[in-house]
Amino acid sequence: MKLSFVPVYITLHVVGLVNALWPIPRNLETGTSLLKLSSSFDIQFEAGSSLSPPQDLLDAISRTKHRLWSDKLGRLVVGRGEDDREGLESAASLSLLTLALDSHSQSTTTTNDDGSSTSHSLLPISVEAVKDIGTRSEEYSLKVPADGSPAVIKANSSLGLLRGLTTFEQLWYWLPARDAGNADEGDARGAVYAYQAPVVIERDYPAFPYRGFMLDTARNFFPVEDIKRVLDTMSLVKMSVFHWHVVDSQSFPLTIPGFEELAQKGAYSSKEIYSSSDVQSIVEYAAERGIDVLMEIDIPGHTAVIANAYPEHIACPGATPWSQYANEPPAGQLRLASSATTNFTVSMLSSIAQTLPSTMFGTGGDEINTKCYQKDPNTQEDLKRFGATLEKALDSFTQSTHGALRQLGKKVVVWQEMALDHRVSLANDTIVTVWVSSKHAVKVAKKGFRVVHAPSDYFYLDCGGGGWIGNSAGMNSWCDPFKSWQKAYTFDPLARLSSAEASLVLGGQQLLWAEQASPENLDPIVWPRAAVSAEIFWTGSRHPSGQFRTVAEALHRLHDVRFRMVQRGVRAIPLQPQWCALRPGQCDSGGLPSMVWGFVLQKLAKVIEWYKFIVSLLTTKYSEHIGFNEP
Repeated sequence: MKLSFVPVYITLHVVGLVNALWPIPRNLETGTSLLKLSSSFDIQFEAGSSLSPPQDLLDAISRTKHRLWSDKLGRLVVGRGEDDREGLESAASLSLLTLALDSHSQSTTTTNDDGSSTSHSLLPISVEAVKDIGTRSEEYSLKVPADGSPAVIKANSSLGLLRGLTTFEQLWYWLPARDAGNADEGDARGAVYAYQAPVVIERDYPAFPYRGFMLDTARNFFPVEDIKRVLDTMSLVKMSVFHWHVVDSQSFPLTIPGFEELAQKGAYSSKEIYSSSDVQSIVEYAAERGIDVLMEIDIPGHTAVIANAYPEHIACPGATPWSQYANEPPAGQLRLASSATTNFTVSMLSSIAQTLPSTMFGTGGDEINTKCYQKDPNTQEDLKRFGATLEKALDSFTQSTHGALRQLGKKVVVWQEMALDHRVSLANDTIVTVWVSSKHAVKVAKKGFRVVHAPSDYFYLDCGGGGWIGNSAGMNSWCDPFKSWQKAYTFDPLARLSSAEASLVLGGQQLLWAEQASPENLDPIVWPRAAVSAEIFWTGSRHPSGQFRTVAEALHRLHDVRFRMVQRGVRAIPLQPQWCALRPGQCDSGGLPSMVWGFVLQKLAKVIEWYKFIVSLLTTKYSEHIGFNEP
């Protein structure tokens, strides 16, 4: 039995050594030749092209040229590439990378009546990145010959060219000069080289358009520079959406035009506020790196802090004990039955939404506490006056707020409770984020809504950090255990979905709720774990070899991108001792190779999961289970 598995182990082991790209392209051919980067290396547009490149693409090119030399990442092998030194002396050198529009692109040149042609500018990355989530073109092709002839990236958009540049950057490693003191200027920088030329990638494109990361900046504040570092790292692994959970009951750090008092009285301090210029800086920085900023203002729950500036709009503000009136302290929710509060909310959301280029805007809708409204005299009086139930009032509130956003051209993004727990009318194009359990995605899809996977049982990065409630020493976090990268990597976006339902899946995201996170530990909590969903939703279920995704194959590549993150100033945590990272497979458990065991256990876990699911359908009536915390 052991012998029958040995060939599988060898195949996977070799695949891990052939390339270190993350996310791995959907198709990939590589060789074994060394290829140096010339000291005069340049990136140019195709000769004879009348294309007028946008400034943000030119900036992306400059960043790539800089990183090729500044990453200084040694190969993750024993000796960190020293064994390559002799071969590099005779290796070919690459002097040029050419960027071109492929034949499938929408023409950037039109023919006039007189037969002449008119050149048009390629749309900026920042425009392509914020198009409707289902219409973005990220496809690219890449060829890097082994003989030193020009490499080529072809795409049909500036965003596709950016994705190709990102892949190109990950091909290169660094070997320091043997004697920098006696080397000429070019040699003194050491050698930048690839070790698997030629490289051929034909039509790499994402399996899902939504590849996101969510950051909560309300529980604890994160300065602009920290957010931008997150965005740079997201771009490294081709993530496409930054879900910004910007405010919550604890603080309101967001400046909204016309509603400045919310931040003035709701932020932790005057230094912990995102000004309008800060917001635009973050949005523009993200878009130039191929990332759409999805801002969320969670309503009607999670809004206690609004009482600091507008107490007339908040029910049960600061009610105690808070655990009876809210999922987290402090208690307080928008008075959704009040027409004045509805109008206030519509104006507030519209004021900020119209300043954002994204076609998406989040309104939350999770964890609405009914007792808060039951104990609020104003809400009860409004319900009685209009002869409405709480659910009818919520529906009216939702129609008004969502309607205003739709008039601004926004698709509304909500948490799953709005689709599964409440009797509200949602537009067909509403995007529903599934967070309580991965098993709930099928229920959302059956209702015909588009799905974003954000399940707490796979993707919550804050789980396993211990409880944070003050008088619960020794308690675990509500979503224990810790969600390791291995656990997240086994997630199947299409599990239990029919082909029709699968078409509704936009993608997914990993999330950081910041009760126990701050700038000091942001990077170690997020990276490299958050890169896992980047590959799940770019590459899909199968790798270029045709094999299904496995943790064992992914490990060496995730090591590689983590080391590259560190070279770029990201404090990403190690996955193993460096001794293991330099020796793939040698830290596996004894007996049957652990990568085979990983594959077997993944399959066994899916069988058990299916068995439990079928038994639950046959023996019990399905009931929802809501967590104690988040979003």
